[in-house]
Amino acid sequence: MTDRSTAGRLTDRRSVLQAAAALAAAGPPLLRGAPAAAQPQARGASAMTIIDSQVHAYAANTPERPWYRVPNWPPHVTGDEMVAAMDQVGVDGAIYISPFSMYRYDASYAVEVQRAHPDRFALVKPVDPDDPAVADVIAEWKKVPGTVGIRIMLTPEANRAPDDPGLDRIARAAEQHDFPVNVLFWGNVDNGMKLIDRNPNTRFIVDHLGLLQPRVPPAPEHPWADLPKIVELAKRPNAVIKVSGACTLSKQPYPFNDIWDPLARVFDAWGFERCLWGTDWTRAFAVVNYEQAVEPFRLTDRLGDSDRAMLMGGATAKAYNWSPK
Repeated sequence: MTDRSTAGRLTDRRSVLQAAAALAAAGPPLLRGAPAAAQPQARGASAMTIIDSQVHAYAANTPERPWYRVPNWPPHVTGDEMVAAMDQVGVDGAIYISPFSMYRYDASYAVEVQRAHPDRFALVKPVDPDDPAVADVIAEWKKVPGTVGIRIMLTPEANRAPDDPGLDRIARAAEQHDFPVNVLFWGNVDNGMKLIDRNPNTRFIVDHLGLLQPRVPPAPEHPWADLPKIVELAKRPNAVIKVSGACTLSKQPYPFNDIWDPLARVFDAWGFERCLWGTDWTRAFAVVNYEQAVEPFRLTDRLGDSDRAMLMGGATAKAYNWSPK
């Protein structure tokens, strides 16, 4: 369990209070309803650097910046609000995935947020396999300060074959520009595995354990059904995996103790240096709040200190070649 020094808590008391006030004024229940046992830890109070491998931030749905669709997320979680939530629970930085649900392939809001908080966020942008100029899009994205990767959607809803020529264009461009490809293929693991196998020189980051996760409770009847495939996938040396959104797979209340046995199989197969902890906030909003997605990993006795440090920051820093300043 990570030490929390009295000096650290006193040093950051003012920033914690300011962050709490900002959250209360902002509206979205980023930390509301957390159990009393899960006390927030201010940024800087932990000896390890904590990096969330997946967060989403977005502005309100307005005619000036309209959403593509309206998911069951808070009406807004701006960059400032996301930083305040991270400060409240001691998360030092995050990989900011431009939200496909709202903005599709437009990452302009993410760029604005990163400019405002360059020490806290690195950027990943979804790219369009149907765009014949997608290689040029990736080349231009590489020039944007703070960018660390791209993302593709290979879910069943995408209705896309693993040998789609657009995916090949993306994989080749990603390799050329040394970008990892974040890929979401929950519910479609077999096709995701084929894509990774067909592009052995491209680095892939598997989103959300490769497992279908709920947007509302309860957890699926068999949330870990595809776990044997995920264990098999670990044999691919060009892939790492995000242990993101894991708390949404629990059938138990906070602190979600039933996730640890299946996660142990992931850790054993992939190794902690290839496992990237993350919350997938705000997609997980209706299932867990931000604090509840962070604290089980920081407080569990199922992780030793070195493994916790690798899982909650070190592996993400290595995969994206980025750390918060």
